[in-house]
Amino acid sequence: MTQKKRNPIVNLGLFLVTVTTVFFAGYLHLSGDNPAERIENGFAFAASLMAVLVAHEAGHYLMARKHRVDASLPYFIPIPPVVSLFGTMGAVIVMRGRIRSRNALMDVGAAGPLAGMIVAIPLLFIGLARCPVIETGSAGYMEGQSLLYLLAKHVVIGPLPDNHDILINKSAMAFAGWFGMLITMLNMFPIGQLDGGHIFYALFGDLHSRVSIMFHRLLFLFGAAVSGYYGWDAYHRGLPTEQIVEASVPGFSWIFLGTIMLLVFKKRGFQHPPTDDMHLSTRGKVMGIICLVLFVITFMPTVMRPIL
Repeated sequence: MTQKKRNPIVNLGLFLVTVTTVFFAGYLHLSGDNPAERIENGFAFAASLMAVLVAHEAGHYLMARKHRVDASLPYFIPIPPVVSLFGTMGAVIVMRGRIRSRNALMDVGAAGPLAGMIVAIPLLFIGLARCPVIETGSAGYMEGQSLLYLLAKHVVIGPLPDNHDILINKSAMAFAGWFGMLITMLNMFPIGQLDGGHIFYALFGDLHSRVSIMFHRLLFLFGAAVSGYYGWDAYHRGLPTEQIVEASVPGFSWIFLGTIMLLVFKKRGFQHPPTDDMHLSTRGKVMGIICLVLFVITFMPTVMRPIL
């Protein structure tokens, strides 16, 4: 039996299409006063966001090569900018076979999120310095607030007055850095063979199966809870029915994510392939703990919600 040879032209083509969709996402969705400024935003957003994604995938790919894991080049996923604020859903690397060492599994799983965040955090801090502080009012959308994002805003801008926040879509770098945190958080769920699944299995072995299934179920429960919370808040404030429905929508992003995972892991299930080597070095344990902390401080209860 022979394995089908991968064609790098496909990877390059998807990369170029993704650069294009990310550029137009920046052009369309970032705030600009004229076409020239919007073009500048498009280039800045494409350069910043693709730097985060390339760093993330390069971390996985280089560690896979180091440990002689048969891994493909990254397949970037373009999304039409009229559908997505970001123009992409990130990228995936296809690995044939299984990773046989726990240390190799930790290296491959952790390298992507850590490398991506090494790029995303400076972009976020530099970009936040260029974001104006505005009164939130009762219109527009609020981006997801994680502990790391709140800390970054406090460090760069200082305490914000009541009913004020930064306008993040004024800075392509800040928006790309924030999206980098979002991508990292989503990948770090300890579910199946996501990055977080690799890391959790390397740390805790067979405990992964129960935790993976539990976290997947929690996505649906958490989504329902978020929808209920914001819907009840809108109802309690006496808002009209259409705004109550609009307020409830952000919770459905978690339900959508759980449904996507059902489809993705349908064949493989939510378990993780076993490793032959059950030993994890001290360095591997430290990396794993850092990644678990990273998941906590990048977690956002909502990705984007309307201000009503």
